[in-house]
Amino acid sequence: MLKMLSKMAMCKSHGQDSSYFIGWQEYEKNPYDPLQNPSGIIQMGLAENQLSFDLLESWLTRNQDVIQFRENGGSMFDRDLKWRTGAEIVPIHCYSSNNFRVTESALEEAYEQAQKRNLTVKGVFITNPSNPLGTTMSRNELNILITFAMTKNIHIVSDEIYAGTVFDSPKFISIMEALIDRKLEKSKMWNQVHIVSSLSKDLGLPGFRVGMIYSNNETLIAAATKMSSFGLISSQTQYLLSKILGDRRFIKRYLKENKKQLIHRREMLASGLANSGIECLESNAGLFCFVDMRYLLKSNTFEAEMELWKKIISNVGLNVSPGSSCHCSEPGWFRVCFANMSKETLDLAMQRINNFVNSDKDICQNLRQQLPRSVMAAGSRRRRTIANWVVKLSSGDGRTDR
Repeated sequence: MLKMLSKMAMCKSHGQDSSYFIGWQEYEKNPYDPLQNPSGIIQMGLAENQLSFDLLESWLTRNQDVIQFRENGGSMFDRDLKWRTGAEIVPIHCYSSNNFRVTESALEEAYEQAQKRNLTVKGVFITNPSNPLGTTMSRNELNILITFAMTKNIHIVSDEIYAGTVFDSPKFISIMEALIDRKLEKSKMWNQVHIVSSLSKDLGLPGFRVGMIYSNNETLIAAATKMSSFGLISSQTQYLLSKILGDRRFIKRYLKENKKQLIHRREMLASGLANSGIECLESNAGLFCFVDMRYLLKSNTFEAEMELWKKIISNVGLNVSPGSSCHCSEPGWFRVCFANMSKETLDLAMQRINNFVNSDKDICQNLRQQLPRSVMAAGSRRRRTIANWVVKLSSGDGRTDR
């Protein structure tokens, strides 16, 4: 039977065996419930927005002719890009010395790495705001990216799914806005920049499976229109969404309230971790924080990161996403979500972390040695690398072993 399956169906680039999905499996075996299972695993690996569900519920109550919905989780880029399309991902590594900002040298380095692997670079894929950093790209970064793409004659795909979750300055700037500011509407680049998004994050509707592509490239839109026949949106879903999005007063109120909730939850997470001597990367968007747990590692290795991650799941009872699952090039970083749970559950999660740190004398010693430096440097100014979830899309033509 296995011999009948295609090479693509059997390849291992799907990511299903990564720590991200393994963490989900462990959570599903022992999910936290305040009454039925108070010692269970708390899900902090799910980037889902549940903070303003009460507003959606009140809208649905007032509009009885629409259908209730159920949410599902999203997916990671390895599964979305590599497994289905066969594209290879070459991360663009950024550094803390400039707050993980994208630079021309970082772009060139990634481009050279792709060439060394005999990959033909077709474009640059970015998430803005960033997943897992929770930060928006600056206008200067976008201009550097546009200039780079123009020089290499490649495309830019900007995933702006978290654009509606920006809760603090600096403001979000779309890649298309950056193009217009440079008056590139009549240039070749105008047809080589594409935006993808959905309603999964800002409105918290991942189960609806509604996404969109914005592009000025007629050939791409024609191809996308044909491909959409394999994933049509049901009439009921279209009807409901047209009603919700058409209610401008509600949408304005929802976005305003959701912003307040995101600010509050982000502060709850950051302050709770700070009480345990753990810092977060400063963020202004998204449903998560990128948390620096390097000082909890027994050694500066990804093996130590996985050991800590397993301990956090098994002993602490929290499912967080290790940085390696996000292609982070430095061990010890974890993406921790805060918008998919109640305040009480988040408080409990912070208490569990605090108990874990205080119960381990070796960890406490490491924290005491490193904390003054990290406090002065806002998370350590030492050079550290991370795959900024800015990736190169390249065509490997199946040459690379997956």
